[in-house]
Amino acid sequence: MSTAGFNSQNGTGTGQTYANGPSQNPVALQQLPGVSYGMTNQPPYNPVQAKAPAPPGPGLYPAGLYQPIPPVSSYQPGPPPTSYPSSAGQPLLPRPPMGGHPSHTPPQSASPSPGPRMPMPPAQATPPPPSVSSSSYYPNPQQPMTPAWQYNTPTPPLGPATSISAPPMGPVANHVNPAATLAGPSLPSSASYSSAAPLPPPPNMSYSTTQPPGPGMPPTSLHGYTQPGVAPPPMNPMAPHTYQGQSNRPAYGPPPTGPTPAGPPPTMKPTSFPTGPPVANATPPPPKADAQCGGVVNSTLSPTKPDSQEGDIECPGAVAGNGPQATNSYNHLDNKMAGPTQPGPPGRHLGHYPSLPPGYQNTSAPHATPPIHPAMQAATQPYTQAPQPYQQPPGGPGPAQLSPSLAAMSLQSSTPEALRVVNLLQERNLLPPAPVPAPTPCLTQDLQKLNCSPEVFRSTLTSIPQTQSLLNKAKMPLGLLLHPFKDLSLPVVTSSTIVRCRFCRTYINPFVSFLDQRRWKCNLCYRVNDVPEEFMYNPVSRSYGEPHKRPEVQNATIEFIAPSEYMLRPPQPAVYLFVLDVSHNAVETGYLNVFCQSLLDNISSLPGDSRTKVGFITFDSTIHFYNLQEGLSQPQMLIVSDIEDIFLPTPDSLLVNLNESKELVQDLLKSLPNLFEKTMETQSALGSALQAAFKLLSPTGGRMSVFQTQLPNLGVGALQSREDPNQRASAKDIQHLAPATDFYKKLALDCSSQQVAVDLFLLSAQYCDLASLGCISRYSAGSVYYYPSYHHQHNPAQVERFQKDLKRYLTRKIGFEAVMRIRCTKGLSIHTFHGNFFVRSTDLLSLPNVNPDAGFAVQMSIEENLDDMQVVSFQAALLYTSSKGERRIRVHTLCLPVVNSLSDIFAGADVQAITGLLACMAVDRSVTASLSDARDAMTNAAIDSLMSYRQSVLTIQQPGLLVPACLRLFPLYILALLKQKAFRTGTSTRLDDRVFAMLQLKYQPLAYAMLMIHPALYRVDDLTDEGALNINERTIPQPRLLQLSVEKLSREGAFLMDAGILTIFNVGQNYSLAFPILNYLLPELDTAESQRTRAFIGWLRDQRPFFPSLHIIRDESQLKASFMQNMIEDRTESALSYYEFLLHLQQQISK
Repeated sequence: MSTAGFNSQNGTGTGQTYANGPSQNPVALQQLPGVSYGMTNQPPYNPVQAKAPAPPGPGLYPAGLYQPIPPVSSYQPGPPPTSYPSSAGQPLLPRPPMGGHPSHTPPQSASPSPGPRMPMPPAQATPPPPSVSSSSYYPNPQQPMTPAWQYNTPTPPLGPATSISAPPMGPVANHVNPAATLAGPSLPSSASYSSAAPLPPPPNMSYSTTQPPGPGMPPTSLHGYTQPGVAPPPMNPMAPHTYQGQSNRPAYGPPPTGPTPAGPPPTMKPTSFPTGPPVANATPPPPKADAQCGGVVNSTLSPTKPDSQEGDIECPGAVAGNGPQATNSYNHLDNKMAGPTQPGPPGRHLGHYPSLPPGYQNTSAPHATPPIHPAMQAATQPYTQAPQPYQQPPGGPGPAQLSPSLAAMSLQSSTPEALRVVNLLQERNLLPPAPVPAPTPCLTQDLQKLNCSPEVFRSTLTSIPQTQSLLNKAKMPLGLLLHPFKDLSLPVVTSSTIVRCRFCRTYINPFVSFLDQRRWKCNLCYRVNDVPEEFMYNPVSRSYGEPHKRPEVQNATIEFIAPSEYMLRPPQPAVYLFVLDVSHNAVETGYLNVFCQSLLDNISSLPGDSRTKVGFITFDSTIHFYNLQEGLSQPQMLIVSDIEDIFLPTPDSLLVNLNESKELVQDLLKSLPNLFEKTMETQSALGSALQAAFKLLSPTGGRMSVFQTQLPNLGVGALQSREDPNQRASAKDIQHLAPATDFYKKLALDCSSQQVAVDLFLLSAQYCDLASLGCISRYSAGSVYYYPSYHHQHNPAQVERFQKDLKRYLTRKIGFEAVMRIRCTKGLSIHTFHGNFFVRSTDLLSLPNVNPDAGFAVQMSIEENLDDMQVVSFQAALLYTSSKGERRIRVHTLCLPVVNSLSDIFAGADVQAITGLLACMAVDRSVTASLSDARDAMTNAAIDSLMSYRQSVLTIQQPGLLVPACLRLFPLYILALLKQKAFRTGTSTRLDDRVFAMLQLKYQPLAYAMLMIHPALYRVDDLTDEGALNINERTIPQPRLLQLSVEKLSREGAFLMDAGILTIFNVGQNYSLAFPILNYLLPELDTAESQRTRAFIGWLRDQRPFFPSLHIIRDESQLKASFMQNMIEDRTESALSYYEFLLHLQQQISK
């Protein structure tokens, strides 16, 4: 069978091609060499050709491109042979060689640093990092170099592999251990390198630039020389780089001459109102019914339907404002939340529309809620919006009216802190006391009040570059991160009219422009639409003629009750099917007792209505069905032993109405653990059980919950162990990250076509090949839960986590037969999606189930210049069926400014969003290429962006690693990714643990993923009430965040590490408080210290939807190694310390 990777092209057994990976646009499948994704107007880089190789340097870190690599599988035609001139098996192109090793002493700043200087060790006591070598992967070093991270550029040629030895081990905090560096033993390598000669700079290369200077500075050259003529030699001679090419690109040229204008240059080109095409030509006749909205299509269509039928699934057959009437009988808000409703952002107020006429309601009553800690605010604070005071005058409201003020704005003047120059080698304590909030886009106050919350919708760049070439110059990824089904308290509109653009089908939103009371201009396609008569009435003020004050135009996040035109069949009922492993290994773990008891406790809380159905299948070497038909005195077991030709014995009685057969279901759950307690059956026919479950759910769709405890070893989908613990790091790279078979992926695609999602619970102490099993959830929009070493007696912490996860899983909100489409302003395009889904077309995701704990990410490119635009908008529309049988549409709209200078782009960089998107890209790269390539690409992401900043934005060059304040944590986050379980090297990481970490990085919303990447460390033995929160008469201490280094620990203290799904309580050797033997329960002592500690830990757990397990460790504990591996700033067995990593970056950038 063919091998299907995480990013391979989706398809079914029919052989039709679908996309679910780096290349989502079907047109891109025919990409030719030299043609890039989404860059039809931009020529590829033409790097400088070196004259002759220079003498080899001592070496550098590995390097490599981060290109979307189209995998070759049974679902995608392979690329032309001409795209790969090198022989098979060779690694991808690395970063070009950049020269020698870092200096023995870090460079000192020529000017006082804005922060405290970090004392530097003497030269003789601080040798450089271990000698490594760097070279190009080109067969011939004479060949031209390629940028180390080109977004949307063609796949480079391959070349020969290389090698390196890793730095020595040593528990050294934040700096080089001279003894370890000079005499430490050699350890397994973390990446592949080889020696080669660095390329000399081409002659007569100009180092000056005409890039606009920083805030308040006159135009200067790269090195600060403002006079015309030949510039003096730079302070740090620079090696050739790919941004200095002179072929097909104009040279930077000499510094500007002539009078220097006063003040900073404008950051946005002012344009006359209105933006977009002229109004006179903006209203063509309505188009014919087409793929966008012609035959109304529901999400029940199979993925094999042609694009012309799938079209815009959430659009009705009629133009906006003229569709059939929707019922107005909905008078409730389906917003069951995991916790209490939290207050919205400043400037907003909770509440509901008073005395609403038919069609509008928000039944969430206003109520006071406790404050929330900033650490989890971005993840858990519900984003509530009420009607805003912003009013759009009839003469020309919205972004178009604000163009002059936006044009006069300067990001350099409005966000000086973001561009403050920071020398990372001198400022040590950069970690803020609380988590960094998302940057605020540089919009007017009125627009920003209406913008979508970053908890739901955020961009890696809050200032969008005007052109793709400007984005390429910045060397930062452009993408969006979404949490679309987050638990929210939001307005719900049940109006009979859903107003949408007739041409691009955008939902009306706060950023459209009303030309008058009868016409509005779309903010995505700039076409003019008519305002429907019903939309003229404002239910809030009970007045007529104020369409700009409607809730749809005052809330960036809103939900509609969809009329019947948004569906092809009646909404499906809530259907839950549980598939349970009952082999001997499963019985030994004891999970079945926990599952049955949890379901019994929460069976009345399952989301649904009177139509809700449930069913059960158990399996070992045979498949067991359960007849729960109403009227039976007890459940009836039906056994099918022919697993090669599976069939349903009594199809009509295996899925039963929960209300009608509730007693039989409860009897089955009480007796199920005892039915198999004596079993000695060791085989597992998981594949056949999944096929049976698929047949059972196909007519209705629904959710399949699969519980597995061992490697499937019988029938279809049987797997063999691919992990050798003794060879985890003996090879040059980590193997077996891709699936061993495409059986589970094909079955997942079949499930997706029938609106069935599969959630996998893996409870095992042995290798289970999660890389293969995980495909069943990944491509069906399901979830993966992983409990390594689960045992009901030996691992009580895992049992507690399993119980809490099950309660959340069984009772949380759920959406069925969903689809999500992301639209963006004309000129922008989406080319890659990340998350668990099936891609039905270039911008449409099929989600058989959607849950409030799932996150998504997309990569974007700029296809057309945004010269005439001051702002751009993005809109995500999620169409789903609620558990109550209502068809609903949740819409999020985000507005961002357009800028034309690199300084403004850097000022608006969202370092956490960039890190989250790079993590998703690195996961794909690890599977389609290799882990070492992904590691190299992440390192080069930091090098390239900071090099671009140094060369094009900085006006005064000085020694050190200079970064803008907004990116001061970027190197730390990149190093954290390199040391994260998904990407680290060494022998300590199990293969299933690594794959699960990769799945989590692509699935978790950003706030939770960042805790996995860079955990939060607190000291909890000295908690005080200073700065504490008061919640429900409870005092919650708020300790400061600490750097992840052993130098912050002490033997007399106690420290808590919050790593997302895991919390570790580290007890110092001399800590005075006595702890019980149990390593997962805090002692409940009647002391202020104990009460504060338990209150803080309990409050942290309450801030997230999942339950993080608690592990109490001491110096002699086995989990001490896991705690130390999260000390990002310290040296590990195969990675540098943070300070060494900064030296490496500085040496690369300063050449």
